[in-house]
Parts: sequence; structure tokens; C-alpha cells
Amino acid sequence: MSLFTEILLSALVLIGAGFTLIGSLSLVRFKDFYTRLHGPTKATTLGVGCLLIASSVYFSVTGDGLSLHEMLVTLFLFITAPISAHLLAKAALHLGLR
Repeated sequence: MSLFTEILLSALVLIGAGFTLIGSLSLVRFKDFYTRLHGPTKATTLGVGCLLIASSVYFSVTGDGLSLHEMLVTLFLFITAPISAHLLAKAALHLGLR
């Protein structure tokens, strides 16, 4: 594996871990339901996306061919996370949660 690939993978893993940590801390730190919902939805989605892209690059470089499993999981995550957050917010509004 080349030096550029190792640097790219290291950067993606560190960025992903940083976003995931920020999303987790926002879940604990924020006061009400809506701000708690916002933090993990945005930051953790980006963090897990970076980690999955790093995994895809690693297995594509070290394996026989292109690794698409992680890309499909990333696409599914980017589609479902905003939808689930929207549905949770609508349910909270329906229940009258402040």
C-alpha cells in the first residue's frame, strides 16, 4: 500500500471518529429533544460515512477489485438518517413535546 493511500485512510478514519464524537457529545450536552435530534443526525451520519468510505478504499486497494458493499451502506445511511430524524420530529410535534 502506498504512502498516499495510508495518509488518506488515516485522515478519513480521524475525520470520521471526530464527527462521531461530536455527534455523541451533542446528544449528551444539548437540553431539549429537537437539538438532541439534530446533533447525532448530522454529525454522526458524516462520521460513519467517512469510516465506511475509508473501509471501502482499504478493501478496494488490498483486495481483488472494487468494494461496493460499504458504498451501498453509506448510500442507505445518507437516505434513511434524515428521513428517520424527520419522522421523529413530526412524532414529537404531534405529541406536543416541547
